[in-house]
This record gives sequence, C-alpha cells and structure tokens, in this order.
Amino acid sequence: MPLNRRKFLKKSAATGAGVAIAGAAAAPAADAAEAKKPATPVKRYSLTVMGTTDLHGHVFNWDYFKDAEYTDAKGNAQGLARISTLVEQVREEKGRENTLLLDAGDTIQGTPLTYYYAKVDPITAEGGPVHPMAQAMNAIGYDAAALGNHEFNYGIETLRKFESQLRFPLLGANAVDAKTLKPAFPPYVIKTFCVKGAPPVKVAVLGLTNPGIAIWDKAYVQGKLAFPGLEEQAAKWVPKLKSLGADVVIVSAHSGSSGTSSYGDQVPYVENSAALVAQQVPDIDAILVGHAHLEIPELKVTNEKTGRTVVLSEPLAFAERLSLFDVELVFQKGRWVVESVAASVLNSNTVADDPKITKLLSDEHAKVVEYVNQVVGTATDTLTTVEARYKDAPIIDLITKVQEDVVKAALAGTSYASVPVIAQASPFSRTSEIPAGSVTIRDLSSLYVYDNTLVAKLMTGAQVRAYLEYSAEYFVQTAVDAVVDTEKLTNAGGRPDYNYDYVSGLAYEIDIAQAAGSRIKNLTYNGVALDDAQQFVLAVNNYRANGGGAFPYVASATELWSESTEIRTRISEWVTAKGVLDPKDFASVDWKLTRNGTPVF
Repeated sequence: MPLNRRKFLKKSAATGAGVAIAGAAAAPAADAAEAKKPATPVKRYSLTVMGTTDLHGHVFNWDYFKDAEYTDAKGNAQGLARISTLVEQVREEKGRENTLLLDAGDTIQGTPLTYYYAKVDPITAEGGPVHPMAQAMNAIGYDAAALGNHEFNYGIETLRKFESQLRFPLLGANAVDAKTLKPAFPPYVIKTFCVKGAPPVKVAVLGLTNPGIAIWDKAYVQGKLAFPGLEEQAAKWVPKLKSLGADVVIVSAHSGSSGTSSYGDQVPYVENSAALVAQQVPDIDAILVGHAHLEIPELKVTNEKTGRTVVLSEPLAFAERLSLFDVELVFQKGRWVVESVAASVLNSNTVADDPKITKLLSDEHAKVVEYVNQVVGTATDTLTTVEARYKDAPIIDLITKVQEDVVKAALAGTSYASVPVIAQASPFSRTSEIPAGSVTIRDLSSLYVYDNTLVAKLMTGAQVRAYLEYSAEYFVQTAVDAVVDTEKLTNAGGRPDYNYDYVSGLAYEIDIAQAAGSRIKNLTYNGVALDDAQQFVLAVNNYRANGGGAFPYVASATELWSESTEIRTRISEWVTAKGVLDPKDFASVDWKLTRNGTPVF
C-alpha cells in the first residue's frame, strides 16, 4: 500500500514520547512455577551512541567571512574542537569502551577551509596535505560516518583521497556502481562491545546517503555511481545485519525526516526519508539524521510492521550540537534485546575548544585566514544583501554580470555566439557586505557561499517566463491595501532564500497582489515584450541546472557548456582583473515588486 506521507507525519507527531517498544519487555519476572528458585541476576548493558552531522568544514568557532569568532543571536558555538570536548566528557562519564561516535555526512564542503584544501592546496596533489577534517575526526576518534551529498562537490578523486585519509569507514549502502549496482562504499560496519560475564554486544551501523546526489552532482557521478532510495536499501541490508548477529542496528542517514523532496519528480526517491525508513523497515533501533540542518533532539516513529518504536535524532549542523542515543539492553533467552532507546542533544556552546584539536590544526587554520584576507581590488561603494530579497540589489547584479561574461566568452566562436545570454542568481545570505575600499577574497566569498559551478542552458522565452513565475512564488501574496512587513514578505511555503532567483538581461515586475502563477508583468527584452519563441542562453549554477529547487524546464533544457571552476572563483577573477569594483560596470534595476502596477518600494 503506498504511503500517505501527510497521514504518516501526523501519526508520528501524535506518537509522542509515550510509545513503548513492543516486544522489548522489562526484566523477566520469575515464572510462578519456579518462584521458590533463587532469581538469576539479570544481565544488562548500557551503550551510548554519539552523533554529529553536516559539519561542513567547521573545525573551529571561527567565521572566515567575517574574520572573527563565530557568534549568533542564540549564543551558538561551532566547530569540531568543541565537539571533541563534549565527546571526551561523555566517554569519561560512560566509559570509553561503552560508546560509539558517528557522523551523518556533509563534511568536506562549506567553509573556506574546505575549499582551500580541495582547490588551493589540494589533498589530491602528489605529497599533498591530509585534509583538516580527516585530521580532526581521526584525532577525536570517530567510528564511522555516512556519505553526505556535499562529499561529491569536488569530484570523486577528492572524495576518495579524503576517504583514504580517514581511520574509520565512510558508509553508503545506497551509493552503488552505476553498472554493477554493487556497493561503491562500505555499506555498514559492525562493532563488538565486551560485557563482563556475558556474550559481547554486536552493534551494526548502516550508512545511507542522499538520492539527490544524482542530480546535484550529475557532472561527477553520471554513468559512474547511482543512488537508489534509502527505504529500499535499508530493507535489503538490515536483515543481513541481523543475520550477521547484530544485537543493535543504528542507521546513519544523510536524509532529513520530513518525507519531502526539493527536486520534485526528477528522482523517484525521497530526499528526506529518514522517518520513512524508521516506519517501513523493521529491526532498526535508532537513526542519526542529517542533511536538513534542523535540531531534533528526539523523534519517535512507530514501525508499521512490528509496532516497535524507532528513535531518531538530528543534531544541529556545523558542530553546534552532539546527539546522544542512550541504548539499554537486557540479556534474555540467550540473546541481547534492546529494552529502550532515549535520545537527546548536547550544546557545544557549553564547553571550550579541546586544546588537542587547537594544537593539531592551528597552522592549517592560519593559512586559510591569510588566504581569505588577500586584497584583490577596491570598491567604490558599499554593496550589501540586506534588502536583496525584495529589491533588485547591485551586489546580486555582480554575480549575474560575472556569469554572463564567462558564458559569453565560452560560447564565442560557436553557433550560439549570437544568442542573448541572461543569468540567474539568488540572495544566498542576508548579511553579506562588500565594504567600500579594499576588497578581499573573503568579502567576495561571503557573497557566494556555495561551491557551485557554471552551466549554460538553452531556453525559450516561454520557458524563461515560467521560470520567473515559479521563482515569484517565493513572495507571500499581499493585498493592495495591506501593510508591507519585509520580515513576512518572503519565504512563502517555507521556500529558502537560495531558491529565489533574479534573472538578468530582462525587465519585469512581480505583482505580489496576484496569486502565485500570475505575478510576472511587463516582461520585456531590450524594451520589447518578450517573444515566447525567442531563444536565450541561461547562465545558471549547477545546482539549479541539475534540478535543485525544482525550477521548471531548466533541468531538461539543452546544455551548451559547463565548467568545474567555482562561480565564487570567477567572481574573484573578475574583480581582480577590473581592479576597481564600480556598480556602474554591472548594476541595473531589472525587476521590482508591485501591487496592481504600483511599486511596493
């Protein structure tokens, strides 16, 4: 029977904390017929599984874009150096021999630190460095990690080199060879824990990654690797783990718990399926959840086949939290049985950096700080993204201008050289600023925080119009006479800022008084109403080109050109070549918000 996800999520939410684990009874009472016999002491064992996820290159509590200690309004702290301190505290309390440390993926992308050791001083070079994330995770003593989708951002060679530098396995049961469909990474690892006076406890860890890799990093994985669904692969591997004698089955899944997907129907597998795995696949005791960048201390899901409770936990990204699963086992009828699982999170802002990690990686950190503070040009004006979500901001026009120039140069001399080039870009950050005066690599990097690369796609005017209509769904419908609150104007339906696109080279209005789907007004090219049949080359990032955000037509459009150089690097090169960053060289007002034709701002 097909799963009704909405019903499932409501049912899971209603489950609450009061669901008992069917079939996992308390200590066996003495049989009435044998009441006079002395009771045999019940053998018990307590295991603590610790977990992180979405570390994204955060070793220290440092913001490379601001060149300062990381701070936020909630007082969070970041970095593996803090996690190391928490891990040692838990090991001290529980006994190192009774703990397991896991990660749920997205490790080697996300900060200038990870970029530096992938591109500037690459780990793949002959005699190259050991990746700082490998050094830190080895030193802390991780037992296993699942593959994240961002592990593939720098290509398979970089990933394999990183894997070779780890002292623990990178797991991915659903990352398979495209031709043989056999696992391309270890699917699982089994750890054995000794118990005095009783048989050992065998704990299996199954790693699952995200099916979206097939589209997000298509350029690297197409024809080489395939990424089937988490549910079907868990159903294949968990029985095998039980047959191998696993007493406890833990899943480390780089997949959120919401049951939703950002890529529409382009991939027939659910992006955020951790809770579906818990519901559909028997014999899983706990799932360490990743990918969604949410904090979920404990989520209890009832398995539909056994009635047992599966406990999920997702620690906050960037090493801000550490999840704990406290697993209690009892020895019954000649085997270990999981009696209960409880999950919680620890906050890394409660501890200081582990000096061991500081000493280990201070040199690598210093190199990256020096790198991002290199001056590459001078800005005539301060540019900021503060209002970029709802006003056409020059700082976003800089991105589209660079993309246009790179694609025009790439297509020069081809049959598409005369086709107009337009470009998309998103307001990734609400706090980016390029100050007037000296411009550094970190200033420009903060503008484009992702390691996206550039693709040229052939689109028609009609398709571009549909693309813009879809993008405009980002705005909350606002009546003509309603007060405009900029804090409540955007992110309709929970759409993130990075899934709202500007498109350069055209002029248009977005009428937010209208219903979604009929908001784009007065769409023109070169001052003339857009011809639906006209062809354009869209300069677009690889995430969007491969279907990220589920924008219409772009994923299936003909690809004319692509490259592996990051857009962020192209921006730095453009500014370096110009020497002076002057808005007159790139800024234009292409779009504005209106209500029935009247500008909102």
